[in-house]
Amino acid sequence: MHPILADGRRLLLYLGAWLPLSGILIAIFAFEGALPWSEVAFLAVPLDVGYAFVCLGTFYICRAAPLHTSGIAKVAGTQLGAAVLSSTLWLLVARAWLGVLRDAGLVKDAPAVFSRLQPFLFGRGLLLFLIAALMHYLLVAFEDSRRAETQALEYMVLSREAELKTLRAQLHPHFLFNSLNSVVALIKNDPEGARRTCVMLADFLRMSLSLGARDSIPLGDEVALAESLLSIEKVRFGSRLSFEARVDEGARPCLVPPLLLQPLVENAVTHGIAHLLDGGCVRLQAARHREALRITVTNPRDPEMAGRNGVGLGLDNVRRRLAAVYGEEARLSVRAAPDAFHVELELPASLS
Repeated sequence: MHPILADGRRLLLYLGAWLPLSGILIAIFAFEGALPWSEVAFLAVPLDVGYAFVCLGTFYICRAAPLHTSGIAKVAGTQLGAAVLSSTLWLLVARAWLGVLRDAGLVKDAPAVFSRLQPFLFGRGLLLFLIAALMHYLLVAFEDSRRAETQALEYMVLSREAELKTLRAQLHPHFLFNSLNSVVALIKNDPEGARRTCVMLADFLRMSLSLGARDSIPLGDEVALAESLLSIEKVRFGSRLSFEARVDEGARPCLVPPLLLQPLVENAVTHGIAHLLDGGCVRLQAARHREALRITVTNPRDPEMAGRNGVGLGLDNVRRRLAAVYGEEARLSVRAAPDAFHVELELPASLS
C-alpha cells in the first residue's frame, strides 16, 4: 500500500505542505487579474488539493522504474512523460472546474486570467510532479532500508533461536553419556544402585524435558533440577559427594534459561569431586543484587590437577547460551584456585 495513504498523519502532513503552494497560486491569480481573493480561492484550492493526490501516483512510477535497477534515461523519460501527461490533464480539469464555477456565478474574470497563465500553470504542474517523484524516491529508499533492517533483525532472531536449540540439544547427550557410564560401573558391583540410578535418571529426564521445552524457568526449578542430577551422581560417589545450596528467596523466582546449571554441576563432579579421594561438597549460591542475579558454583579439586584442563564444553556451552539470550548484559567468569574452582554467572534479574 502507498506509505502516505496508509498513515493518516503522513497524509495530513503531505496535504499541509501543499497549503503554502495554494497560497502562492491564489496570490498570483489575485495580483495578475486584480481579482478578489475569495473568487481565486474557489478556483485554486480544490485544484491544488486534487493535484496533490495526483502526485501521489509518482510512488507507483518510482516502484516501476527504481533507481538501482533502471538506467538514468529510463527513469528521466518515464517521470518526465508522466509529468507532462499529469500537468496536461490537470489543466483540462482546471478548465472544466472554471466552467462549473462560472455557471454557478462564483467567478467572473478568473477565466480570462486563467487563459493568460496557462503556460505558467503547465510548468508549475510539471515541476511539482517531478518534485513529488523525487520525494517518493527518497520515501521508497527509506521504506526499503527499514524493511531490510527488519528482515536482518528477524534473521538474527531466527539465528539466535537456532543456536539456542543446538546448544540445548548438546546437554542431554553429554549428561546421558556420563550417567550411562555410572550405570555400567554399578551393574556388576551394585545392581541395586544401578536400578536406583536408572529410576532417578528417568525422573530427571522427564523433569528436564518438561522444563527444557520452555524459553525460561524460575531459578528455584533450575536448582531443583541440579539437585536431582546430583542425587543420580551420589549413587556412584556415595558419601564422597554432598551438595549445599544457598539461594536467597528473592532470587528463586528470577527467570533463567533452562538447564543452565546442569553443565556447571556436571563439571564440578567430573573435574573436581571425582579426582578427590575423600570427595567434597558442591556449593551453589544465588542472590539478587538490584537488577542483577548472581549465581556461583564452587567445588574442591585436587591441587595436582590444577594445571590440567578439560575440554571446556560445558563452560563454553553456558557462555554461548548467555550471549545468545542476554548479549552483553550477562557474563560468566571463572576463578581457579589450587584447591577450588569457582564459576560465577551474572545475568539480568528478570521476573517476566
